[in-house]
Amino acid sequence: MTSTFSDLSALAIIYGGLALVLEEFFNSKKVIDLSFFNFENAITAAYFADKDFNILRVNKNFRNFFPALGNLQGVQFPEVLKALDVPDKVLQQFMKTIEEKGRVLLPRLEIEQNGEFKVYSLLSTTTNSPDFSFLRGIQGQFVDRTNEDNLRKEKENLIQEQLRNQGLIKQKSERLEEISKRLASYLSPQVYNSIFEESGESTKKHKRKNLTVFFSDIVRFTDMSDTLEPELLAKLVNNYLSEMTNIAIEFGGTIDKFIGDAVMVFFGDPESDGDRQDALNCAKMALRMQQRVLDLQDYWKSLGISEEIQVRMGISTGYCTVGDFGSQQRLDYTAFGSPVNLAARLESLALPGEIVVSEQTCELISGDIDCTPYQTVTPKGFSRPINTYTISQDGSVDAAKHPSKYKKLGNRVSIDIFDTSDINAAIMELKEIEQEFERLLKKTENVSSE
Repeated sequence: MTSTFSDLSALAIIYGGLALVLEEFFNSKKVIDLSFFNFENAITAAYFADKDFNILRVNKNFRNFFPALGNLQGVQFPEVLKALDVPDKVLQQFMKTIEEKGRVLLPRLEIEQNGEFKVYSLLSTTTNSPDFSFLRGIQGQFVDRTNEDNLRKEKENLIQEQLRNQGLIKQKSERLEEISKRLASYLSPQVYNSIFEESGESTKKHKRKNLTVFFSDIVRFTDMSDTLEPELLAKLVNNYLSEMTNIAIEFGGTIDKFIGDAVMVFFGDPESDGDRQDALNCAKMALRMQQRVLDLQDYWKSLGISEEIQVRMGISTGYCTVGDFGSQQRLDYTAFGSPVNLAARLESLALPGEIVVSEQTCELISGDIDCTPYQTVTPKGFSRPINTYTISQDGSVDAAKHPSKYKKLGNRVSIDIFDTSDINAAIMELKEIEQEFERLLKKTENVSSE
């Protein structure tokens, strides 16, 4: 065993000696050139340095990439990095990593050449040849990433631009939604839907249609407006018009306009349920409005309005011209014709709390609502006498079919929201009532447990 081991050791020494002898038979420059042959025409900037970092070879692209460096033969590679203005921190990282791990990758180096900034990545690794000591050293290559970096920046810029555009679109959408909600407060729901959800052609053309037209106003409102404080007057008017608007929408009426305390609503356009049903819906709406005015008396008194609020109403049916009227700067979707004028005259003719209807309206609704003959008059602007009628809650065959949306009668609790102009405030009050009931319940439970 000992003899065999000695023989092997002797052979190893002999082989090592032969390797040293063989190395002397090769031209080191030729061997280095041959080993570097694959890098000579590479698209990267390749270099080879000895174990002490002295550069022995660079390829053509190295000289093309960095022409200002000149002849690099024998120059230490760290000095090359310094000449390329690589930061000291990055250079120290390069030296430390290659000494510890034998290889290093610097993914991004920004280097200026002739006033032009370019981006490179640098990969370097140690080489170890068992046969030739002069091939033991460090080799590496610079890869030009400038185009990739430009594309990445363009992509990032596009993403940022898209995000900005999305932000702008979101802002515009939110703004349009806000404007849309505000416009909804100024337009009748039917007209709003025609403008924003449909083509809008129905409101652009002027049409001749059979409409039932409604007018109302508050009795002695002018005197009231002269005596009430502005804030109280505004609260009264806003509450009253909110309640009337809710009822008009409930029955499908198109709210034409508010003129101070006066309200104009018509049925039959842009949507119609037929002449008879349109007239019937209008009459039921008027009855419901009068009932709501009675319901709100106590609430208005609680605000400090001592005088009873009374409303008079007029309804007329007939053919009108309906569509957009006005200037290029401002348009109104409204109706014109003798039925509109007649409804206004009948409203003036009505007594406080009364609803006066024309003969044509009476003929359409008399099967469901009793009409009481009132007066035969020749209104201003009309050449012939006109028969008029009144309707009342007692004469309504099915007035209870449309109860208030804001009145709820349960087994133990009755809720009537008087000021529907501020539903959020009503919700807060209901929550406060709920909390008060919970406190009472808790107190009751505590007493029972004792």
